[in-house]
This record gives sequence, structure tokens and C-alpha cells, in this order.
Amino acid sequence: MQIGFGYQNFKSNRPNWICVEERRGPRTLTRPPFLPCASKQRHTNTMVFYFKARPEAGDYTIFMGLDKYENEELIKYGFPEDIWFHVDKMSSAHVYVRLHKGQTVDAMSEGLLEDCAQLVKANSIQGNKVNNVDVVYTPWANLKKTASMDVGQVGFHNSKMVRTVRVEKRINEIVNRLNKTKVERKPDLKAEREAVNAAERAERKQQLREKKRREELERLEKERQAELRSYKGLMVAENMTSNKEIASGSKSLQELEEDFM
Repeated sequence: MQIGFGYQNFKSNRPNWICVEERRGPRTLTRPPFLPCASKQRHTNTMVFYFKARPEAGDYTIFMGLDKYENEELIKYGFPEDIWFHVDKMSSAHVYVRLHKGQTVDAMSEGLLEDCAQLVKANSIQGNKVNNVDVVYTPWANLKKTASMDVGQVGFHNSKMVRTVRVEKRINEIVNRLNKTKVERKPDLKAEREAVNAAERAERKQQLREKKRREELERLEKERQAELRSYKGLMVAENMTSNKEIASGSKSLQELEEDFM
């Protein structure tokens, strides 16, 4: 059984979605005996392959699922920093790179983009054999999944957020370097996502507490300044004597001379 991930052209008038199909071919993908082949049924042991990007690009992890079932889990439990890659108009793996928190697709360097594009091309049965293929990529948040879609199918919320990069040919040096860093894991993607969600909620609560504390300190300071101004005003009013009061209460020079005489 050969598993193909066919990509629906997002520029056409047809729906924007990735079609997952099973077809027979000369190459086979052997499933463990506990993995059912029913298209709607998923297994629980998620296998994900992790790769390290070139060091000069920074500390970035590139990853992809074993097959369409893993792709389904990666779609469901992705992170806002994840960028999704696929070979345009050909079957290919779904490759992701996880950027640093707060970064967007614009933060990707040319080297990091090239690593991702080369890896997804190398994991396309057809795309790996031909030159000048287009690779599309978009933020994970732009991936659209509906109940009517089959396992592994995905669409886009906004096709304008989908970018394209041309890969002229396979560069073995890049692919081999990435494969040397390859690590197989069976992560609990749901638990990882929930842990991040919990940490983010705790951070937001802490920020809210800090905000309220600052607002309370500012309120108390304003009250203190208002009381200080009021006190100063009262002191000035009690100690000030007008010129008129001074003149009315003073004796004239003639009166002083008469008193002296």
C-alpha cells in the first residue's frame, strides 16, 4: 500500500484542500500490525521524525509525521509558531518548522527556508525525481480542517497567506545533513499542546495580577499627591497675609513719631 498526499492547487477555483489518497504502486509503506488501514480510524502511537536545521540558521527544529495519521495529529495540535510545507501539485509529506515564540514566517532566514524546502522535496515520491518544483508554505494557524475532510486533508483559511518557493534541484548535501540529525519519537502531541496552553494561561494570569498591582500603586500615588497638594494649599492660606491687611494693621510714620514724643 502506497500512501500519497496529493496537493490541490490553491490558486485554482477548486476548493483549497490537501487530498489524501491510498493507491497501489511499486513502492510500499509497511505499517505495524496494530495500525488499521481504515481511512477514518487513527492509531494512538504517533510517530514523528525530528530534524535540526543548519546551525547558522539558529536553533530550529524541523519535523514531519510518518503518514497521514500523524499529519492529522500535527494539524490538530500545532503551535502558532509552526510553519507548514508541502510540494505544490504533487504528493509529499507535510513538513513543519517550529519558530521561536513570537516569531512569524517573515523571521525565517533563507538558509532555514532552504532546509525545509529541500526536506519536503526529498520526501515527495514524484517531486524528488524532478527539478524545478514549487513548495508552498503557510503558518499553521492558516490551515483549515473541517469535519467533512478525510484524514490528512487540509485547507486554508486565507489563500493569500500561502507562499511559494521554487526548488531547482535536490541538494544531497543538505538532505544528508538533515537526515544525520533525524530522531524518531512517539510524542503525546495533545499533552504537549495542553501543557503549553496551561503555561500561557498562567502567564496571562500573572500579567493580569501585575497590571492590577501597578494600577493600584498608581491610584495610591495619585491620592497621595492630591492630599499633599491640598495640605500645601491649606498651609499657604493660613500663613499668607495680604498687603491690605499689613497696611491696615501698621502705624504711619507720623503716628510713630507722636508716640515717641
